[in-house]
Amino acid sequence: MIFFTADTHFCHNNIIHSCERPFVDVYEMNHIMIEKWNSYVTDRDEIYILGDFIYKGKGKEANEILSKLKGKKYLIKGNHEKYLDDPLFDINLFEWIKDYFILKAEGGIDIVLFHYPMLSWYKSYYGSIHLYGHVHNNGIKNPEFREKLRLLGPRAINVGVDVNDFYPVSLKSIIEKINNFV
Repeated sequence: MIFFTADTHFCHNNIIHSCERPFVDVYEMNHIMIEKWNSYVTDRDEIYILGDFIYKGKGKEANEILSKLKGKKYLIKGNHEKYLDDPLFDINLFEWIKDYFILKAEGGIDIVLFHYPMLSWYKSYYGSIHLYGHVHNNGIKNPEFREKLRLLGPRAINVGVDVNDFYPVSLKSIIEKINNFV
């Protein structure tokens, strides 16, 4: 299977308050998000991380967390990937690292992967799907921001953990969501 996630912000204590995450501390947050990830993803699965994997952590912490997470991991860089520059970080824990990617899914569907939400994307008028992160739960908490995100349309989906109960999102569920909207 194929899964997507974004904005995990492992090791980031302040994200608990700023995004109203239901965790006591960063240790509990890291533990529960690893547990939820591994309850969905197997080592045979692919998972695309759409940025901001770890924040405040260094290469050593990134290595430890990535080693605990199941699946073949691909990274679309976000705005908080400083651990990538740490000489202790093992870059081989990711299959690849890119700024942007177009995934060719079954049935010829193009899925545009980018950390940031885009108003227009590759083949957006021809049935492609845009998956993004970056905005956390701002579309829920802020009516003005929710209206901005609505402009993206139903084929743009936030795969961030803050709006997906801290679980990865499967390609199958994304396709079902889009098909149910039509």
